[in-house]
Amino acid sequence: MSSREKILAAVKTNQPALQQLPVLEQLNAIRYEDNFLQFKTVLTTIGGKVVEIKSTDEIIEYVKNNFSNHQNYVTTLPELKEIKMLDEHLDPHFLENIEVAVVKALFGVAENGSVWLTDDEIKIRALPFICQHLAVLLNKKDMVSNMHEAYQLIGNNNYDFGVFIAGPSKTADIEQSLVLGAHGPKTMTVFIIS
Repeated sequence: MSSREKILAAVKTNQPALQQLPVLEQLNAIRYEDNFLQFKTVLTTIGGKVVEIKSTDEIIEYVKNNFSNHQNYVTTLPELKEIKMLDEHLDPHFLENIEVAVVKALFGVAENGSVWLTDDEIKIRALPFICQHLAVLLNKKDMVSNMHEAYQLIGNNNYDFGVFIAGPSKTADIEQSLVLGAHGPKTMTVFIIS
């Protein structure tokens, strides 16, 4: 038996007893009267932008007007016919020059201004992290107050990949100098459609 096998066997035989998951209703999780207002406030505070729209045509107009210096746009949304559809069979290494990516979120979380994305929405896992500007379509009715509610939504589903994303990429050094886009998108725009 190799050292690795011995270690794994020791870990396996020394597992703690399984515990029941806590009942989330017993927790006094924060709830908001207006999930949209809270989502917008938090996302704006952490460097993101919220744009209310009535139709997806407004996304195309917004992208062309606000990212006019950039030419490499991709989307995973078939209704955005004027933006190049992402080929999900593309080698992720070819995404390095993508400036703007437009994807759809399953839901948003008011508590922290995050959106939930899975493989079905982003097609290639690297997409929301490698683009320079991330744009997300979110239905206004698809918002929950807190992460407890979010985990109830995703807990019984089987995803190969899922991620909560809140705002643009950011990092700060010891002198508290904040840098946006250090290791991911420089901007995040969430289009809220009613």
